[in-house]
Amino acid sequence: MLTLLTAAIFGFLALLHFYWALGGAGGTGSSAAIPEINGVPVFKPSKAGTAAVGLVLLGTAAIVLMHVELLIAGAAIALILRAIGDFRLVGFFKRPNNSRFARMDTRYYSPFCLALGAALAAIAAG
Repeated sequence: MLTLLTAAIFGFLALLHFYWALGGAGGTGSSAAIPEINGVPVFKPSKAGTAAVGLVLLGTAAIVLMHVELLIAGAAIALILRAIGDFRLVGFFKRPNNSRFARMDTRYYSPFCLALGAALAAIAAG
């Protein structure tokens, strides 16, 4: 059950990134999706880059369904490290700032990454 749910979440996230790459609202240009410093986005994701993220997410769903333990463990580590953060812009230990992204990251994105990382670790161990 955990395997199917986790793969479905990665599939949904992949579709969301493909939607954004095709110009869908609320993604690559949103202040909720991009870290900012003093109100200025740190980077401007390209459509190709956003689609590439979608492919990585889709690939992660596939490795979960194929139960490739080593790759799943690697993805678990990556997500847990994302949740911890870079001590600057993302993660639980980012420098405090008042941007929309920072608030969303603290409330939703980092806990979600931690939960997905834990789910992947459980799948890899099981």
